[in-house]
Amino acid sequence: MNPAKDTLAMSTTEVDLAPVQTGQSITVMWRGKPVFIRKRTAAEIEDAASVDMSVLVDKEADEARVQKPEWLVLVGICTHLGCVPVGQKPTDVKGEYNGWFCPCHGSHYDTSGRIRKGPAPKNLAVPPYEFISDTSIKIG
Repeated sequence: MNPAKDTLAMSTTEVDLAPVQTGQSITVMWRGKPVFIRKRTAAEIEDAASVDMSVLVDKEADEARVQKPEWLVLVGICTHLGCVPVGQKPTDVKGEYNGWFCPCHGSHYDTSGRIRKGPAPKNLAVPPYEFISDTSIKIG
């Protein structure tokens, strides 16, 4: 009755973070979903931490969404209708809050992946993950 080995293998994804530079984002796949991993700059961390909680639609402090302030790990699926927001590439539109923007219906996310404007009802989800070393994580 336990899951098959191939099913268990797909349930987790290990990611080497060593090549990721400050200010850079990467996308990896986990359970068929895009996961956005961003090594945030000091300014992005400051912006995310200084938000007045009363203005948030889905009230969640930045420190509750990260294990280490510089590393943000999010499921890259808009919580409105399941689109994939843009903002991973340096040339992408990042929305009014310098995070991610869903061009399909106009949801704007901040540097913590929190919904700030538009129809999305919830923040971008944080998947279960753990640091298995200083430079790698296991998602799932």
